[in-house]
Parts: sequence; C-alpha cells; structure tokens
Amino acid sequence: MPAAGENLKINGERLWDSLMEMAKIGPGVAGGNNRQTLTDEDAEGRKLFQEWCEAAGCTMGVDQMGTMFMTRPGTDPEALPVYVGSHLDTQPTGGKYDGVLGVLAALEVVRTMNDLDIKTKHPIVVTNWANEEGARFAPAMLASGVFAGVHSLDYAYNRTDLEGASYGAELQRIGWKGEEEVGARKMHAYFEYHIEQGPILEAEEKSIGVVTHCQGLWWLEFTLTGKEAHTGSTPMAMRVNAGLAMSRILEMVQEVTMGEQPNAVGGVGQMQFSPNSRNVLPGKVVFTVDIRTPDQAKLDRMRAEIEKRAAAICDELGVGCSVEAVGHFDPVTFAPELVEKVRSAAETLGYSHMDIISGAGHDACWAAKVAPATMIMCPCVGGLSHNEAEEISPEWAAAGADVLLHAVVETAEIVE
Repeated sequence: MPAAGENLKINGERLWDSLMEMAKIGPGVAGGNNRQTLTDEDAEGRKLFQEWCEAAGCTMGVDQMGTMFMTRPGTDPEALPVYVGSHLDTQPTGGKYDGVLGVLAALEVVRTMNDLDIKTKHPIVVTNWANEEGARFAPAMLASGVFAGVHSLDYAYNRTDLEGASYGAELQRIGWKGEEEVGARKMHAYFEYHIEQGPILEAEEKSIGVVTHCQGLWWLEFTLTGKEAHTGSTPMAMRVNAGLAMSRILEMVQEVTMGEQPNAVGGVGQMQFSPNSRNVLPGKVVFTVDIRTPDQAKLDRMRAEIEKRAAAICDELGVGCSVEAVGHFDPVTFAPELVEKVRSAAETLGYSHMDIISGAGHDACWAAKVAPATMIMCPCVGGLSHNEAEEISPEWAAAGADVLLHAVVETAEIVE
C-alpha cells in the first residue's frame, strides 16, 4: 500500500467517465441537465448511483427524506463514519457538475481505496442528499436541513412545487422514501467537494479552493397584491400596479446591497405575474429576493432594510405586500482542523490553492451544525453555474478529488 504522498491519487479518467455517464440521465436542452429532485429522472440517476456504489462494496441506507447513504465499512465497528458527498439533483437548466461532482468524487475516493487496498478505522459514507437545489421544492438543502434539525419532517413533506405536488407524495411516488429516521446517524466528520460556482479560482489561477466559511442567506418571498385592469384603458393615475411596485423593490434591493459592500450580494431570480397577460396589469406578483453575506450583522441589517423599504414602496402605490422567509441559514465557519487537512493535502500534492468563502449554500452548511465539516472547491469556467453551459476540466475535477482523497483518508485513519 502506498504512503499518503504524491503517489496517492484517484483515477481521473474513471471519475470523468462517471460524470459523463450520469449526465446522460435527464439531459437538458443545451448540453446540461434537468434532473430535478423527485422526478423520474432523479429516480433513474439514484438507481445508477446505487449500482455503482454497491459494485464498489458499499451497503445502502435511505432515510425518510430520500437521502442515500452508501457505506464502506471501517475496521472499528464503534468508530463514527466519515461522510463525504453532495447532491445529484439539478436546476431545471443545470450543468453536469454542480453537486454531481461531489457525489461521484466521493464514490471515486472509495473506488481508489479499493484499488489500493486501503483500510480505515472509520467507515466512509458516500452521501447523496435529497433536494439540495430547492428548485422544485423550496427551501434549498431541505433534506440536510431536516437531518440537522432545522426543519421538521412534516414541514418538508408539505413543501409543494408550482403544480401543487407535495414533497412527501412525490418521494413516495418515485419509490425512494426510506425507513431510516432522519438525523439518527452520527458523523465523525463531513467533507463536500463542489465546483466553485464563481470566477475567483479561475481568475487567480488556483486549482483548489480551501473553503473556510460559507455565506449566510435569506430567501424572502414577496407577494404583492394589486388590481387586475386593462393596460390600454386604465388611466395611469388610477392604477394599483403590483408590477410597478416590484420594479421599484428590485431597484431598492440593488441599492441596499451596494450600500453594504464589500462581501454582500442580493438580487431576484424568480418571479411570477398573475394573470401574466400582455394587456392586463398584474393582480398579483410573487418574487423571491436572495441576499447573502458572510457577515451576520450585515445579513440582519440587509433583511430589515429591504422589508422596511418594500413596505413603504407598496404603501405609496396602494399595493398590498406580504413577505415570507422561505430559506435561511446563518454564516458558517467550517471546522479549522478539517480546513487544515484540506490545505495540507493540496500542499502535499503540489496543487496551487487559496482560502475561499463559498458564495452559495451547500449541504455542508447544515452538516456543520451536527459535526465537524468543511468543503473543497475546484474552478469552473467563467464562474458560470446553474446554467447548462457550466463547464470544468478533467484536470480540475481530478485535482480536487485527489485532495478529497487525502483529507478523507487522513480523517478516517489508515489501518496498516
């Protein structure tokens, strides 16, 4: 068995082949993927992942949220497992790597350990968290949130998509509702490998992002109530225009966010007009404001200011306004001892690296509430993600997986 040095690396070609094979399931319309959670395509991807993991000697557990836990045993039956994973679900117009890279790289870690006959004291659990994206059922990171005790199981089961289908019913329909109690498992540590979803690593020409923190966020869903009226025959001064209120709120969100620079972001990515007709003023507009920062004080201040100013905007226009927080987590500081393992692995392997803050939320944010956790990132071309044009290179994928292998093996403790 080789020592844990530069000669201990994953099979990059096998990892890449797995990524391309998984990408065949739920293909998008422009080269990416549409494998949204609890769809038939999600079920098909889960089945392939199960087959691969069982071929690698792992045994499967599935909890009541549909999260898959594939276990490679350790030598000590009393030792808590090291969990490694991410998610297989995608955005409606998602890429081939967001989330999927972390799951299949975790599987590749196990495959490489098998190839090299590496035994560890602690078991390794390759994890596919359900509904990380939140694209179909808000909020994001739903299953890991239930695991960490942030959400109740009933709350999760009652989340509905735009067609009114519930999470619980769809989980049952696709056949992936497990019997295992959510959150009953205990973790020794948790690692998650992910594409950066931003432009920093590529711009800085670094192969590895050593993730020290994750931004906190609020998703604030606004429902504005105006009065449906003909756009051609209703005088401007007599309109109760929910669309106009929304446009002013969007501009205000930009102003508030710019006023909190640096290290604060905000915007709107989803909106619905009703009745959404060319010549009818909207009677109702629903949209979600997404604000993020690694600074807790800024996060609290941004939310309060946006809600206060939105109410004033709507009052001026006579538009009704209600706000619901549909997603939230506080800024996260990842476990320093695991962060150092990642940094050390990158140095051992000779990969360029830098400390980085995750701009996006991940399952690791909730895992960090119940166990030491951290993340590894690789660059993505142009920082583009949540887009079918999302791209990485095989070399980037392999480098991060190599670092993951070293950090996981060290944490799980090699047994000679």
